[in-house]
Amino acid sequence: MLDIKWIRENQESFDTALAKRGQEPRAALLVELDDARRSHTTKLQEAQQRRNSASKEIGMAMGQGDKEKAEALKAEVAEIKSFIQNGEEEQRKLNAALEDALAVIPNIPHEDVPLGADEADNVLLHTHGEKPRNNFEQKEHYELGEQLGGMDFETAAKMSGSRFVLLKGQIARLERAIGQFMIDLHTQENGYTEVSPPLLVRDNALYGTSQLPKFAEDLFRTTNDHWLIPTAEVPLTNVVAGETLAEADLPLRMTALTYCFRSEAGSAGRDTAGMLRQHQFQKCELVSITDENSSLEELERMRESAEKVLKLLGLHYRVVTLCVGDMGFGARKTYDIEVWLPGQDAYREISSCSVCGDFQGRRMNARYRVEGEKALKFVHTLNGSGLAVGRCLIAVMENYQNADGTITVPEVLRPYMNGLEVIGA
Repeated sequence: MLDIKWIRENQESFDTALAKRGQEPRAALLVELDDARRSHTTKLQEAQQRRNSASKEIGMAMGQGDKEKAEALKAEVAEIKSFIQNGEEEQRKLNAALEDALAVIPNIPHEDVPLGADEADNVLLHTHGEKPRNNFEQKEHYELGEQLGGMDFETAAKMSGSRFVLLKGQIARLERAIGQFMIDLHTQENGYTEVSPPLLVRDNALYGTSQLPKFAEDLFRTTNDHWLIPTAEVPLTNVVAGETLAEADLPLRMTALTYCFRSEAGSAGRDTAGMLRQHQFQKCELVSITDENSSLEELERMRESAEKVLKLLGLHYRVVTLCVGDMGFGARKTYDIEVWLPGQDAYREISSCSVCGDFQGRRMNARYRVEGEKALKFVHTLNGSGLAVGRCLIAVMENYQNADGTITVPEVLRPYMNGLEVIGA
């Protein structure tokens, strides 16, 4: 959520930033809502002051024997009390109107984020490695998985419908190995603390990380008003919700290997073959909580941590800086890491690393105290995939496929596979 004080003082800059995101100007409307809230607050404060002074005057009038004046003052106080009671309800409505209006406004992009409308305008940062050169026809992961007897989409569909898969045997083990490799790397080498969070959260948690109210249709909701997490970003970031941290304790770096659940409401007809876009998938999430001066540097560190997974797996990939039109709602700057998939003859996103500034900190009321300063500051938050396990499984299968349909297990994964070197039928 953005700071209404900043919007009020920078209306032209705010509307210019919204225009970059393809949004209509909203500064005037927000300032109007804030004016109404401020004006009503002033009236309430004046009424409270008058009530207090009138109450004192009643005592003085009674002491002087002026019953007529005392009764008039009592009537005035009763009227003021009624105004205050009704006014407090109106105050809540005005506050809610402003907060609701702010809640659906996207974050302000950093100055160095490239302009553009969609993914075609993203800017290449760098590439790593080279595309594999094989002299045989490259198969897609689902072809390999079905031939090896390790991917069963038909049985999964009988149980759960489309966008689910049943993994079996060594393919299931390979997926588990990839996830364990990631979490070990991030905790043992990249300095993240492992967390095992709840997979069900309440409205306030999703509001804090800006999935609600705007993206409710992308989520799964239970009958008792819990939500299945779309990413471990939600519970990990909310660890600091409502807290006041010491600057000396920052940054906090957390990671979690969890299942994630998404309705994929806006992806009808996209990536229907295979397991590229699923309702349920595993992901190793990275979250950092920092002060305002360290967040951009932390973004580079997070990106490098995510890239390290692909480097150790020996996979070719590229990193792009997202343009404003392709960037997420809560992000100020985002890097996408796109791994090469030979079966698709295309790059596909396998990680997104974003810095959100104090956007989520404000929504969660998560702050930190600078030693020697009286005023508290809102924390800055970052999140990134380190990486999406299912997509990493796809990348390993397609990049390490052999002409006979078997899959060579990358060396770094073999300790997690009990030394297995090749997956065959």
